[in-house]
Amino acid sequence: MDDQTERMTSVSAEADPQPQKRTSSFDASAFIARNLRLLPVPGLEHIQLYTAHSGSRLSRLGGTNPDAPAPYWAYGWGGGAVLARHIAENPQIVCGRRVLDLGTGSGVVAIVAAKAGATSVVAADIDDNAIAAARLNAGANGVEIDLVHGDLLEGPPPSVDIVLAGDLFYDEALAKRALAFLETCRAAGIDVLIGDPYRVPLPTEKLRCIAEYSVPDFGLGSEGGEVRAGVFSLAAVPDR
Repeated sequence: MDDQTERMTSVSAEADPQPQKRTSSFDASAFIARNLRLLPVPGLEHIQLYTAHSGSRLSRLGGTNPDAPAPYWAYGWGGGAVLARHIAENPQIVCGRRVLDLGTGSGVVAIVAAKAGATSVVAADIDDNAIAAARLNAGANGVEIDLVHGDLLEGPPPSVDIVLAGDLFYDEALAKRALAFLETCRAAGIDVLIGDPYRVPLPTEKLRCIAEYSVPDFGLGSEGGEVRAGVFSLAAVPDR
Protein backbone atom coordinates (compact mmCIF):
# COMPACT_ATOMS: atom_id res chain seq x y z
CA MET A 1 0.00 0.00 0.00
CA ASP A 2 1.45 3.37 -1.00
CA ASP A 3 1.47 6.39 1.33
CA GLN A 4 -1.46 8.10 -0.37
CA THR A 5 -3.67 5.02 -0.23
CA GLU A 6 -2.75 4.44 3.40
CA ARG A 7 -3.75 8.01 4.24
CA MET A 8 -7.01 7.68 2.33
CA THR A 9 -7.90 4.53 4.26
CA SER A 10 -6.92 6.00 7.62
CA VAL A 11 -8.53 9.41 7.33
CA SER A 12 -11.39 8.35 9.53
CA ALA A 13 -10.88 11.64 11.33
CA GLU A 14 -9.47 13.22 14.41
CA ALA A 15 -9.55 11.05 17.49
CA ASP A 16 -12.62 11.30 19.68
CA PRO A 17 -12.29 9.35 22.94
CA GLN A 18 -16.06 8.79 23.20
CA PRO A 19 -17.69 8.21 19.80
CA GLN A 20 -21.45 8.38 20.10
CA LYS A 21 -24.05 6.05 18.70
CA ARG A 22 -25.98 7.81 15.95
CA THR A 23 -29.71 8.00 16.26
CA SER A 24 -32.36 8.49 13.61
CA SER A 25 -32.59 12.12 14.69
CA PHE A 26 -28.89 12.80 14.09
CA ASP A 27 -28.52 15.84 11.85
CA ALA A 28 -25.33 15.52 9.81
CA SER A 29 -25.85 18.89 8.15
CA ALA A 30 -26.10 20.65 11.50
CA PHE A 31 -23.00 18.81 12.73
CA ILE A 32 -20.98 19.82 9.67
CA ALA A 33 -22.09 23.45 9.83
CA ARG A 34 -21.29 23.60 13.53
CA ASN A 35 -17.95 21.76 13.59
CA LEU A 36 -16.26 22.44 10.25
CA ARG A 37 -15.00 25.75 8.89
CA LEU A 38 -16.19 27.39 5.68
CA LEU A 39 -12.90 28.16 3.95
CA PRO A 40 -11.78 29.20 0.44
CA VAL A 41 -10.51 26.41 -1.81
CA PRO A 42 -6.78 26.80 -2.59
CA GLY A 43 -6.47 27.94 -6.20
CA LEU A 44 -10.23 28.55 -6.40
CA GLU A 45 -10.66 31.24 -3.80
CA HIS A 46 -14.11 32.19 -5.12
CA ILE A 47 -15.32 28.76 -3.94
CA GLN A 48 -15.80 28.01 -0.23
CA LEU A 49 -16.19 24.58 1.34
CA TYR A 50 -16.85 23.24 4.81
CA THR A 51 -13.41 21.90 5.67
CA ALA A 52 -12.05 19.75 8.48
CA HIS A 53 -9.67 21.09 11.12
CA SER A 54 -8.11 19.71 14.28
CA GLY A 55 -11.23 20.34 16.36
CA SER A 56 -13.80 18.96 13.93
CA ARG A 57 -14.50 15.73 15.88
CA LEU A 58 -15.37 14.00 12.64
CA SER A 59 -15.29 10.55 14.23
CA ARG A 60 -18.67 11.37 15.77
CA LEU A 61 -20.20 11.28 12.30
CA GLY A 62 -19.56 7.55 12.14
CA GLY A 63 -20.85 6.90 15.66
CA THR A 64 -20.07 3.34 16.77
CA ASN A 65 -20.33 1.89 13.25
CA PRO A 66 -16.92 0.41 12.35
CA ASP A 67 -17.91 0.33 8.67
CA ALA A 68 -18.85 4.00 8.44
CA PRO A 69 -17.26 5.63 5.37
CA ALA A 70 -14.17 7.72 6.04
CA PRO A 71 -14.91 11.46 5.68
CA TYR A 72 -12.94 11.99 2.47
CA TRP A 73 -15.30 14.85 1.59
CA ALA A 74 -13.92 16.99 4.43
CA TYR A 75 -10.46 17.26 2.84
CA GLY A 76 -9.02 18.46 -0.45
CA TRP A 77 -7.87 15.72 -2.84
CA GLY A 78 -5.87 16.13 -6.03
CA GLY A 79 -8.33 14.57 -8.48
CA GLY A 80 -11.23 16.79 -7.55
CA ALA A 81 -8.97 19.81 -7.30
CA VAL A 82 -7.54 19.37 -10.79
CA LEU A 83 -10.95 18.80 -12.38
CA ALA A 84 -12.45 21.81 -10.63
CA ARG A 85 -9.59 24.05 -11.68
CA HIS A 86 -9.66 22.84 -15.29
CA ILE A 87 -13.38 23.44 -15.59
CA ALA A 88 -13.10 26.86 -13.94
CA GLU A 89 -10.49 27.81 -16.54
CA ASN A 90 -12.37 26.16 -19.43
CA PRO A 91 -16.08 26.65 -18.70
CA GLN A 92 -17.05 25.69 -22.26
CA ILE A 93 -16.47 22.06 -21.26
CA VAL A 94 -19.72 22.04 -19.30
CA CYS A 95 -21.58 25.21 -20.31
CA GLY A 96 -25.03 24.34 -21.62
CA ARG A 97 -24.55 20.65 -20.88
CA ARG A 98 -25.96 18.08 -18.46
CA VAL A 99 -23.29 16.98 -15.99
CA LEU A 100 -22.81 14.05 -13.61
CA ASP A 101 -20.18 14.49 -10.90
CA LEU A 102 -19.44 10.90 -9.90
CA GLY A 103 -18.16 10.45 -6.34
CA THR A 104 -18.80 14.10 -5.60
CA GLY A 105 -17.38 14.20 -2.06
CA SER A 106 -17.46 17.84 -0.99
CA GLY A 107 -19.23 18.77 -4.21
CA VAL A 108 -16.44 21.06 -5.40
CA VAL A 109 -16.46 19.78 -9.00
CA ALA A 110 -20.25 19.94 -9.18
CA ILE A 111 -20.25 23.47 -7.78
CA VAL A 112 -17.68 24.70 -10.29
CA ALA A 113 -19.63 23.04 -13.11
CA ALA A 114 -22.82 24.78 -12.01
CA LYS A 115 -21.05 28.12 -11.85
CA ALA A 116 -19.60 27.48 -15.31
CA GLY A 117 -23.07 27.35 -16.83
CA ALA A 118 -24.06 23.67 -16.89
CA THR A 119 -27.78 23.30 -17.57
CA SER A 120 -28.03 20.66 -14.84
CA VAL A 121 -25.62 19.04 -12.42
CA VAL A 122 -26.18 15.70 -10.70
CA ALA A 123 -23.74 14.96 -7.86
CA ALA A 124 -23.61 11.36 -6.63
CA ASP A 125 -21.88 9.73 -3.68
CA ILE A 126 -22.27 6.57 -1.61
CA ASP A 127 -21.67 8.45 1.66
CA ASP A 128 -24.73 10.17 3.11
CA ASN A 129 -22.47 12.54 5.04
CA ALA A 130 -20.84 13.59 1.76
CA ILE A 131 -24.30 14.31 0.39
CA ALA A 132 -25.05 16.47 3.43
CA ALA A 133 -21.74 18.32 3.01
CA ALA A 134 -22.22 18.82 -0.74
CA ARG A 135 -25.69 20.25 -0.12
CA LEU A 136 -24.30 22.72 2.42
CA ASN A 137 -21.40 23.64 0.15
CA ALA A 138 -23.69 24.22 -2.82
CA GLY A 139 -25.85 26.52 -0.73
CA ALA A 140 -22.80 28.40 0.55
CA ASN A 141 -21.73 29.03 -3.04
CA GLY A 142 -25.17 30.01 -4.33
CA VAL A 143 -25.72 27.14 -6.79
CA GLU A 144 -28.24 24.35 -7.15
CA ILE A 145 -27.17 20.76 -7.74
CA ASP A 146 -29.19 17.55 -7.71
CA LEU A 147 -27.82 15.17 -5.11
CA VAL A 148 -28.01 11.38 -5.41
CA HIS A 149 -27.08 9.10 -2.51
CA GLY A 150 -26.10 5.76 -3.96
CA ASP A 151 -23.68 3.63 -5.97
CA LEU A 152 -24.18 4.28 -9.69
CA LEU A 153 -21.38 2.02 -10.90
CA GLU A 154 -23.60 -1.01 -11.49
CA GLY A 155 -26.34 0.97 -13.16
CA PRO A 156 -27.01 2.04 -16.75
CA PRO A 157 -25.44 5.11 -18.36
CA PRO A 158 -27.02 8.27 -16.95
CA SER A 159 -28.99 10.79 -19.00
CA VAL A 160 -26.18 13.35 -19.14
CA ASP A 161 -23.76 14.78 -21.67
CA ILE A 162 -20.57 14.48 -19.62
CA VAL A 163 -19.38 12.53 -16.57
CA LEU A 164 -16.73 14.04 -14.30
CA ALA A 165 -14.86 11.61 -12.05
CA GLY A 166 -12.28 12.81 -9.55
CA ASP A 167 -10.32 10.59 -7.15
CA LEU A 168 -11.97 7.28 -8.05
CA PHE A 169 -8.76 5.43 -8.84
CA TYR A 170 -7.06 5.09 -5.45
CA ASP A 171 -8.06 1.45 -4.91
CA GLU A 172 -7.65 -1.44 -7.36
CA ALA A 173 -11.14 -2.90 -6.89
CA LEU A 174 -12.86 0.48 -7.10
CA ALA A 175 -10.73 1.48 -10.09
CA LYS A 176 -11.84 -1.63 -12.00
CA ARG A 177 -15.52 -0.94 -11.30
CA ALA A 178 -15.21 2.75 -12.09
CA LEU A 179 -13.45 2.11 -15.40
CA ALA A 180 -16.11 -0.39 -16.49
CA PHE A 181 -18.88 2.10 -15.73
CA LEU A 182 -17.10 4.98 -17.44
CA GLU A 183 -16.43 2.86 -20.52
CA THR A 184 -20.15 2.02 -20.62
CA CYS A 185 -20.90 5.74 -20.47
CA ARG A 186 -18.43 6.47 -23.22
CA ALA A 187 -19.88 3.74 -25.44
CA ALA A 188 -23.27 5.45 -24.99
CA GLY A 189 -21.83 8.68 -26.40
CA ILE A 190 -21.26 10.42 -23.08
CA ASP A 191 -18.02 12.38 -22.66
CA VAL A 192 -15.85 11.40 -19.70
CA LEU A 193 -13.23 13.45 -17.88
CA ILE A 194 -11.17 11.98 -15.04
CA GLY A 195 -9.09 13.88 -12.50
CA ASP A 196 -6.30 12.05 -10.71
CA PRO A 197 -2.80 12.71 -9.30
CA TYR A 198 -1.34 9.65 -11.07
CA ARG A 199 -2.22 7.11 -8.40
CA VAL A 200 -1.06 3.57 -9.12
CA PRO A 201 -4.48 2.08 -10.09
CA LEU A 202 -5.13 4.81 -12.69
CA PRO A 203 -5.43 3.02 -16.09
CA THR A 204 -3.24 5.51 -17.97
CA GLU A 205 -2.98 3.18 -20.98
CA LYS A 206 -6.67 3.82 -21.69
CA LEU A 207 -6.59 7.55 -21.07
CA ARG A 208 -5.34 10.68 -22.78
CA CYS A 209 -3.96 13.45 -20.58
CA ILE A 210 -5.34 16.78 -21.77
CA ALA A 211 -4.07 19.03 -18.97
CA GLU A 212 -1.85 19.02 -15.89
CA TYR A 213 -1.80 21.24 -12.82
CA SER A 214 -0.03 21.35 -9.48
CA VAL A 215 -2.77 21.15 -6.86
CA PRO A 216 -3.07 20.49 -3.12
CA ASP A 217 -3.70 16.89 -2.09
CA PHE A 218 -4.49 15.68 1.40
CA GLY A 219 -2.68 12.45 0.52
CA LEU A 220 0.56 14.32 1.12
CA GLY A 221 -0.51 15.42 4.58
CA SER A 222 -2.63 18.01 6.31
CA GLU A 223 -0.17 20.79 5.50
CA GLY A 224 -1.56 20.96 1.98
CA GLY A 225 1.38 19.80 -0.11
CA GLU A 226 0.93 19.95 -3.87
CA VAL A 227 1.03 17.12 -6.39
CA ARG A 228 1.15 16.94 -10.17
CA ALA A 229 -2.34 15.92 -11.22
CA GLY A 230 -3.86 15.31 -14.61
CA VAL A 231 -7.17 15.74 -16.37
CA PHE A 232 -7.77 12.73 -18.62
CA SER A 233 -10.26 11.97 -21.36
CA LEU A 234 -11.47 8.43 -21.95
CA ALA A 235 -11.37 7.32 -25.56
CA ALA A 236 -14.50 5.97 -27.20
CA VAL A 237 -14.82 2.24 -26.65
CA PRO A 238 -14.52 0.38 -29.97
CA ASP A 239 -17.36 -1.89 -31.07
CA ARG A 240 -16.77 -5.48 -30.15
